[in-house]
Amino acid sequence: MATWGGSSTSSSPSTTRRSPTPAPSRPARSSGEAALNEYISGVRKLAVRVMEAMSEGLGIAQADALSALVTAEGSDQVFRVNHYPPCRALQGLGCSVTGFGEHTDPQLVSVLRSNGTSGLQIALRDGQWVSVPSDRDSFFVNVGDSLQVLTNGRFKSVKHRVVANSLKSRVSFIYFGGPPLAQRIAPLPQLLGEGEQSLYKEFTWDEYKKAAYKSRLGDNRLAQFEKK
Repeated sequence: MATWGGSSTSSSPSTTRRSPTPAPSRPARSSGEAALNEYISGVRKLAVRVMEAMSEGLGIAQADALSALVTAEGSDQVFRVNHYPPCRALQGLGCSVTGFGEHTDPQLVSVLRSNGTSGLQIALRDGQWVSVPSDRDSFFVNVGDSLQVLTNGRFKSVKHRVVANSLKSRVSFIYFGGPPLAQRIAPLPQLLGEGEQSLYKEFTWDEYKKAAYKSRLGDNRLAQFEKK
């Protein structure tokens, strides 16, 4: 399958340390930059609320047991804009072209919003691909690999992909919430009941991030960290 589309990515820690020396002056922020930062801040708050709801659902007393990893100083967050132009050559052929290949997200969670054009698909347990209804007024939250480990498999990261539309352009905005690079990732002790063993070897987010980006997009990235 061919790949169709392009993307733009911005990455930064959640907080920045103050320099002991005065920083050089910089031009005033444009209205576009201010709007983007406001949007990222709002989506990050949404991710925090979702993760707090997950903690509650798991019966964890500490509400921020999961979300604290996203709000911690130095947390690793990425914001990406993907554009998939229409592929009119496919119209009426009964086939599709991949805009973004199948994969899971390595972070804790990702929060996606699109312009209302369909194309996002998720894989079911039997391998069947199912289209996610597109709604420009809704957010789609994906569990990432790191959250799967933290919950010892109770929440699972799901493979997803994007298929290009033959008639309409698709634009998606994705916030990826990750922990600080030095954060150790292992199942939360509160979730390991009597006799329950961790399904995964402990690792840092930095170690997993490097391993993930060295692998092929569709690989099972957690396989090398699973306990045999």
